[in-house]
Amino acid sequence: MSEAAPHLDPDRELRAFTVFPGRPPVTVRRGDPAPFGWWPAVCIALVAAIDRIEYNLLAGALPKIQEEFGFGDAAGGAIATAGSLAAVILLLPAGRLADTARRNWTIAGVVAVWSLLTVGTGLAGSFLTLFTVRMFLGAAGQLYNPSASSLLADFYPGPGRTRAFGYERMAYFGGLPIGVIAGGALAETVGWRTGFLLVAVPGLVVAVLVLTLREPDRGTGDRLTLWYRRDGGAPAPPAGTERRADSPTPPPLRTQLRELLRIRTLRTVVTGLSILIFGLGGLFYWMPSYYNRFFGLGEAEAAAVAGGSGLVGIVAGIVTGSWLGDRERGPRKGRRIAIGGAGLLFGTFALAGAVALPVLVPQALCFTLANFGFAAALANLTAANADVVAAERRGLGFAVLQLLVTLGGSLGPWLIGLASDATGSLRTAFLAVLLPLLVGSVVVLRGRGSYDADAAEAARRSA
Repeated sequence: MSEAAPHLDPDRELRAFTVFPGRPPVTVRRGDPAPFGWWPAVCIALVAAIDRIEYNLLAGALPKIQEEFGFGDAAGGAIATAGSLAAVILLLPAGRLADTARRNWTIAGVVAVWSLLTVGTGLAGSFLTLFTVRMFLGAAGQLYNPSASSLLADFYPGPGRTRAFGYERMAYFGGLPIGVIAGGALAETVGWRTGFLLVAVPGLVVAVLVLTLREPDRGTGDRLTLWYRRDGGAPAPPAGTERRADSPTPPPLRTQLRELLRIRTLRTVVTGLSILIFGLGGLFYWMPSYYNRFFGLGEAEAAAVAGGSGLVGIVAGIVTGSWLGDRERGPRKGRRIAIGGAGLLFGTFALAGAVALPVLVPQALCFTLANFGFAAALANLTAANADVVAAERRGLGFAVLQLLVTLGGSLGPWLIGLASDATGSLRTAFLAVLLPLLVGSVVVLRGRGSYDADAAEAARRSA
């Protein structure tokens, strides 16, 4: 991002920057949380939403699919696990690609491939075919994240960063209950195969929309954050540009990973989010079946209760958490990490109530509150991850985060399914996620002290 000096405003509240190579300078107002508008955040949110809606159609329709193909809970959980594990193999290369290639093209290509694979789910004629297609589709569905997260960090400086990542996380996890509801409803009305065929169409539309995003210079959001935090008379931070052909060759992947894992706050965020997704992914996958078996609800009603409770909690949690995370009032020490840890702890206790209560209405209320706490934590911890990794390594940093989060999420459905088969009770199986969530809350809260130093170092390197 280079500064266009002739456009300097006399009161120094407005400054023009060359942000998009080959495009005219963009005038930025100091302190603007979205200097390039909210469309990039909305577009990335659409990608996240359509991904999770499709992925979780399977959870809502699972009873019908099990009835048709005749497999048990352990095999049902293994479908989700296989796709997540396949994604792990490709995430680190995707992270390096996010740090070197045009990110909008990468995202559009991933979504297009994913949409085509979606059709294969609806056409599967056996459990083996279904399992194989879902494995490849699960891998493709995760690969947009490093490029998308790197783009969001460049489009949005500090005052808007939690909101931008919050929209993406709200769409990602909001798509989860929407998919569950749609899967259950379609399974009962038009058949489970139809849902997968229908969702492929909006997926292709979203792939085209991603191409409307321009590629900004890397580190744009960090440089604007530094300018925002200076007094009104201070100069803007030094100009930066994309890596040129004569720039030093990046170090080997192993060296880059070692450098990333030395960042204490990054380790904290990765640990906390991995444990959170372990619990949340497993719960959402099996909660419709839980309502179906324990409360005697039909597939559509069970999916509606599970999905509706989750959606309300996620939206409210993201909105509240994003507002709190972007506030600049009072002491700033580790604000986003502190909010993330507190949200995770609140969600864990609410989830304990959801598991313990045998009455539907209070149980659903506790499940809603659990999702509220988890969603508030997600928005802040994801933004904190962007804050503490320098721009030139941010794609790989998010790939590391997504890799370990994916591993955690992949274990949730499978382990709960195994515990359910072993004990004969999904309620007993749900208890397995409570202790890891409590440990994750403590780990995140203890990591608050390193955030400010790590964020300052990342901003210095990005500038």
